[in-house]
Amino acid sequence: MTSAQPLLQPYKMRDLALANRVVMAPLTRSRARNGDLLPTDLHVAYYTQRASAGLIISEGVWISRDAVGWHDVPGLFADEQVAHWKRVTDAVHQAGGVIFAQLWHTGSASHPDFFDGRPPLAPSAVNPGLLSPTSSGRRSTVEPLAMSAQDVRRTVADYATAARNAMAAGFDGVQLQAGFNYLISQFLNPRTNVRTDRYGGSIENRARFLFEIIEAVGEYVDLRRVGVKAGPAWGETGEFVSGPEALTESEYVLGRLNDYELSHLLLMGMMADAAGGPLEGLAGDGMFRHFRKVYQGTVIANVGFDRSRGNAVLADDLADLVAYGQPFIANPDLPARFAAHAPLAEPKRDLIYGPDAAGYTDYPPLGA
Repeated sequence: MTSAQPLLQPYKMRDLALANRVVMAPLTRSRARNGDLLPTDLHVAYYTQRASAGLIISEGVWISRDAVGWHDVPGLFADEQVAHWKRVTDAVHQAGGVIFAQLWHTGSASHPDFFDGRPPLAPSAVNPGLLSPTSSGRRSTVEPLAMSAQDVRRTVADYATAARNAMAAGFDGVQLQAGFNYLISQFLNPRTNVRTDRYGGSIENRARFLFEIIEAVGEYVDLRRVGVKAGPAWGETGEFVSGPEALTESEYVLGRLNDYELSHLLLMGMMADAAGGPLEGLAGDGMFRHFRKVYQGTVIANVGFDRSRGNAVLADDLADLVAYGQPFIANPDLPARFAAHAPLAEPKRDLIYGPDAAGYTDYPPLGA
């Protein structure tokens, strides 16, 4: 496929050659409908259909049982899960694709329904004021259990084990979900982290958890194959409403990522109206314009992109790659559609989260 469009140009991401700059963003799809949280034949078909992306980042996958916080999402903490993911990665590679696993822990965004009534673990006993997607519907979050020092150490080790499992499963690398309102962000957020030990207080302490995870993962995975999804765009809900410290503290965290030779930073644009708030200047492409000067490695821009805006942000050197989420749901051959300037199909929104092939693997390719 050749095209003058920046999106369709090849890219070298550290030691990985990507066929184009169109990234499939991580998308929760709730198709692991089995008690062992295994990817199935549906996952094999789904990811293989989308292998023309320059890079696929998998749906978030659980690093441990304690990490679970969304119904019917597969894990990467058990041997059988590793074996089933190997079928997915083998098929994607045979189709010419590159795929990373996103490592996920929901922390206080989870719900006792996932733990036989026990509250989830989190940095502090602070209810984040969110809704948790359980098998019986979205349930209000509760006050979580504050993690002990031993819980923190074990969780860091769980990230490292899941990263090792990802490589055993044939993934080309891993991405740490350190964005939105999940566990790592809960450590970074001064409203959900009120600890008084070495993981609380200053931003240097609150960020310690993230950097310990990066270093632990680096024991098993070349850091050139480790990416991070992070940034100040929290969704502006519950206890995740940005305060006056949000911009400078995000600059500190993303700037410190430069200390590691990482694969990439996936930077989310604003997902809520920023008008009048401390992040007002990051609306639109302001997010990428600002943090392009802070993080020196590969930047993947995400949220709200169509073909035209994706090409523009690359042409303006505000990012190196562009991640598409919902467009990939209904358009498995998205790069080909971009090349042909073809209209995009719309996803069947009532089927995004399951339960079967309908609205998952039944979207036809261009011209079919």
